[in-house]
Amino acid sequence: MTGGPRYTVPVDVHLILRRDGAAGPEVLLSRRAGDVYAAGMWHLPSGHLDGPHEDVVDALVREAREETGVVIDTAEVRFALAVHHRGPGGRSRTGVFFEVRTWQGTPDVREPNVCDAMDWFGLDALPEPMVAYCRAGLDTYRTGGAMAVHFQEPGDPIAFDPAFDRRRPVPAAAGTPGRPDGLVREFTERAVGRVTGWTDASWAREGSRVWRADGAEGGVWFVKVHQNDRFHQREVTAYRSWVPALGGAAPRLVAADAALRAVVTTAVPGRSPRGSVRPPDEERRLFHHIGRIAAAIHRSAPARPGPGPALPLGKWQRHLDAARAHLAPGDEEFARTLLAEAAALPGPEAVPTHGDFQLRNLRWEDTTGTLYVIDFERSETGPAVRDFVRLSDAWAGRPDLYGALMDGYGRSFTPDEENLLAVMAVLDSVSGIAHGAAHADPELVERGRRTLARLRTTGHL
Repeated sequence: MTGGPRYTVPVDVHLILRRDGAAGPEVLLSRRAGDVYAAGMWHLPSGHLDGPHEDVVDALVREAREETGVVIDTAEVRFALAVHHRGPGGRSRTGVFFEVRTWQGTPDVREPNVCDAMDWFGLDALPEPMVAYCRAGLDTYRTGGAMAVHFQEPGDPIAFDPAFDRRRPVPAAAGTPGRPDGLVREFTERAVGRVTGWTDASWAREGSRVWRADGAEGGVWFVKVHQNDRFHQREVTAYRSWVPALGGAAPRLVAADAALRAVVTTAVPGRSPRGSVRPPDEERRLFHHIGRIAAAIHRSAPARPGPGPALPLGKWQRHLDAARAHLAPGDEEFARTLLAEAAALPGPEAVPTHGDFQLRNLRWEDTTGTLYVIDFERSETGPAVRDFVRLSDAWAGRPDLYGALMDGYGRSFTPDEENLLAVMAVLDSVSGIAHGAAHADPELVERGRRTLARLRTTGHL
């Protein structure tokens, strides 16, 4: 080391506020204006740390509120990438880019003296002119990278120009978030051709990993690596047996590799209806379609006699022991009584079931009113009502939605099926509470407690 002052560089933060658009993922950009660097060019909402008292996450939340008006909970902030940048003038800095998908408020221009426009743009349709530094970060993010060096040369334009693209991605360690490891990427490209962009689309609470793969010729696929062999085999078996009977209402299996536990599937349009707010008539229309697709799943292969007992009780006691501390008073006694009364239920017919049939695994395309179903890693044959257990929370308190669902399904449940549905909901609630408590997933715990309370109060779902 040489003597003298240490070399230091500024640290700035960049907000990748992301939403799902009709044509794919979109990000919020603002256009710089006034007496500022790169006036007239598009850039992510960004800023500097205010001082040593402020960390990068707090700085991001503050800058987002000041520039766009949106309120972000620090728990919703996800690290995306870092860029070591040097501008044409020779000064360097380090930018930390964060992704946020959940926020409060509607973004708009809050600092008109330095910004004169704000809009959403597709990741594959970024506007011009754009600050080259920002574009380097978004190109790295779009391709699944975690870091890039972007050292511009004297005389380079401030705006992005493909002829002066100085971005130099720094490869991440194999298997790190952002894109799959080399073997999975190679498997994918053998199946679909060269992939130019990777986007992590994994569900936060699951052990499996999912990426969106954008092809060099415009195609879009999804790549999943399952968390265990059982889930991989279930999903592949479903795709190769009953899923084709759904036609265009489900993705198509493109390739599978048992050694990697990986699959490549086609993409389907639309967004998950989970958490959306719709007029009542649109909600009923959606639930009618959900009933229709449930019927299509259950009729995709002939029903056969049930293989054994109606209730899957193998792990009941273990789940109960793990959930007990989180149950409301009386929940355990209620569950034991209901299970005892249900012991005499006849074994129902076995049909193909999705196994995790809930709103998050559905995609609704508003413009065409088309419903799609995804994610078959929990698929197996079983009683048809199995697919309504996790969905039941979505119609709670809304008999009109339940009626629309049954109308789409084409029939009502028999008394035995209604009893079996209630018991399976108890079992699912207890296992969900146990899993949620063990894996710091409060939503699972709350949903399980809510279902138990509803059953105890009303006697039905």
